[in-house]
This record gives sequence, structure tokens and C-alpha cells, in this order.
Amino acid sequence: MTNGPVLFDLEEGDDVTPSTAPPVPELEVVQTPAAMQRVASLIAKRPNRLARWFWGLLVSLVGFFVGVAAWDVVIGLLARSPILGWIAVGLIGLFCAVLLLITLRELAAFGRLRRVDRIQLGASEALADDNLSRAREVTAKINALYRGRDDTQWGREAFAERKGDVLDADGLLGLAETTILSPLDARARIEVEAAARQVATVTAIVPLALADVFTALTANMRMIRRIAEIYGGRSGTLGSWRLTKQVLSHLVATGAVAVGDNLIGSVAGGGVLSKVSRRFGEGIINGALTARVGVAAMEVCRPMAFTTEPKPSVTSLVKRALTGLFGGSAKSDQL
Repeated sequence: MTNGPVLFDLEEGDDVTPSTAPPVPELEVVQTPAAMQRVASLIAKRPNRLARWFWGLLVSLVGFFVGVAAWDVVIGLLARSPILGWIAVGLIGLFCAVLLLITLRELAAFGRLRRVDRIQLGASEALADDNLSRAREVTAKINALYRGRDDTQWGREAFAERKGDVLDADGLLGLAETTILSPLDARARIEVEAAARQVATVTAIVPLALADVFTALTANMRMIRRIAEIYGGRSGTLGSWRLTKQVLSHLVATGAVAVGDNLIGSVAGGGVLSKVSRRFGEGIINGALTARVGVAAMEVCRPMAFTTEPKPSVTSLVKRALTGLFGGSAKSDQL
């Protein structure tokens, strides 16, 4: 054991100084996908045929045995006490009537969604062919779709006053878009901003596992349902699930749910928040993905595609939603 300093002889050519030393390699951090990416992949994933057979047979078996059990109970009650038996028959009849009403409401919801789809197709064909008569049919259907709604009365009256002066298809459809659909677009943007704010806040603050996934799923389904209601395509439970799956499947197919630090930088000023706090950075990503889902839902539920009116910008929506939430400031702009 030596008490003095220890000297090491450097070999020739190993004259390394702190200024010439190579930089320390950064550790590669594998980031997990944001909550909305997991939700979109989960919903858009098509179940295999075996799983569909399993759930179909399970529902059929449960329904069959429940029906047989109810039949035995009613027959037994009628044999022992006719009064109790007829009460059971009445309750089962009321239950079946409510179930029939729910089924009719779901069918009506699917009908409204198909009606909006037909209007969208007609508008696209009228624009592609520059067909004025076809455009007039489409605008008449849009006017009929919103007949009886007070929030579109002013727009429908303004369109009725000015439609006679327009003699081309794109001008007529553009007039319907600016007078009738523009106020609905503003309401839909508010819903998108509220959903993005909620998802970003829960992701950044709540540390519970899978809380961000559950919040993203519920907030996005509620946002899509409200956007559908705004544009006149009110959907029931099954219709909302089908519409949500359609929107998220489109986003997954087009790769629109893949966002990274470039979007964080555009929203949070160089990704500072993501470096200070991983939860804040992921909250911004989830909020941005929710905004993208909202824009896609607007395109799906809107009776016409965005032509005259500009399509909402995801960046501007996220800036408006998160202004002041994470200490940033932004201006609301529409691209």
C-alpha cells in the first residue's frame, strides 16, 4: 500500500484531454406509446374469427338459458298463483317492449348516420362533376337535415335568401357551408378542445396505471358522440361504438396517430415540458392525439367535406385547449 500519488505511464498516441475526449453516449430511453395510440390500436384491431364465434355463441347460450329459466318461472307461478304469474308476464312484456324501443332507437341512429353518408357522397359527386342540379339536391337535403333546429335557423334563412344568386355547384355548396355549417363547426371545435384538455390534464396529473387509457377512451367516445349530435347524426350506444371504431381505424390506417417530439415542440415550445416532466410531455401528446381524433370525427360526421371553410388545425386546437394549462401561452389561429 502506497501513501503517495500513483503515476500511470500513457502509451504513445493516447494523449487524451477533456476537450478531445469523445462525448459520453446518452442512454437510449425506450418510450412507450401514448395512451391515445394504445386506445386507437386496441379499438381498431379487428378480432379474429375464432373470437367472434366464441362471443357470439356465448351470448346465444346465455340468452337461451335465461329465456328457458324465465319460461319455467312463469309457468310455475301460473300453476301456483295465477295472480303472481300474470304479474310476471306483465313485467316480462314491459321489459320486451323497452328492449324493442331501444332496438328501434339504435336502428334510427344507424339510419341517421347513413343519411349523413349519402349527403357526403352527393356533395363529393356534385363537386367532382360540377353538377348544379346535384348540388341543389344536396343543399336541399342539408336544409331538411337541420329543419326544426333553432341553432341553424339563421343560417338556413340566409342560405334561402342568397341561393338564387349562385349559378355554379361549388359556389352553392360553399354558400351552404359558410351559412349553415360554419356555426356547427365552431361548436364542434369547442368539444374537441374540451376533450383534449381533459385527456392532457388527467395524463399529466393522475399517476394511476391505465388511468390515462381509460380517460382517453371515455373522453374520445363522448367527444365523437357529441360531434355527431352537433352535425345531426345522433347515434345510439352501438352507433357511437361503430362510429368511434370507424374514426380510429381510419387514423391507424393512415398513420395519423404517430406523433412525436416535433408536435410537442410546436405546442410546448421546443419540448421543454417533455424534458422537465415525462408526464407533462405525454399529456401534451395525448391531448394532440385527441385533437386529431376530433378533427377526423368532424370530417366523418360533417355532411360536407371542408372546401370553402378551412379544416381545423390540430396545432391550433391543442394550443387553444392547453393555453395556461401547462404554463404556456398561445394564440388561437385557424389554418
